[in-house]
Amino acid sequence: MTTELPTFEFAFPGPLRDKLVAAVLAGTKTATTGLLQDYEIDGEPLPTVGTRAAVVDSFGGRVAVIEVTNVRVSRLGDVDVDHARDEGEGDNSVASWRAGHEGYWHGPDYRGWLGDSDFTVDDDTPVVLERFRVVTVF
Repeated sequence: MTTELPTFEFAFPGPLRDKLVAAVLAGTKTATTGLLQDYEIDGEPLPTVGTRAAVVDSFGGRVAVIEVTNVRVSRLGDVDVDHARDEGEGDNSVASWRAGHEGYWHGPDYRGWLGDSDFTVDDDTPVVLERFRVVTVF
């Protein structure tokens, strides 16, 4: 039953989450990136292959179930174009992908959640690169 699954939230509720969830449902988003520090801050273990989670929309509704197919920790500076493309946001270069992600991590929502208005990432920032597949759409 999906209510027993942990939830997976792409970005903060709002237009970006809506865009990312739509890409998941359309099958164009099959990868995502998070900062390693977020797992440490939340006290959560890294995802593992085979883990399933319910994707939630901006209203907290469960819209799909995804299953992790690959997880790796990398330097931000080592993210490749295949991963960038597979995030389904229309990025065809690492530079474009990176600019979008830095905008998110350096933006008021993330910095506010973190409690650090000066937070920045650089090439050596550890990131968690996940690949997943959609198992069920509601």
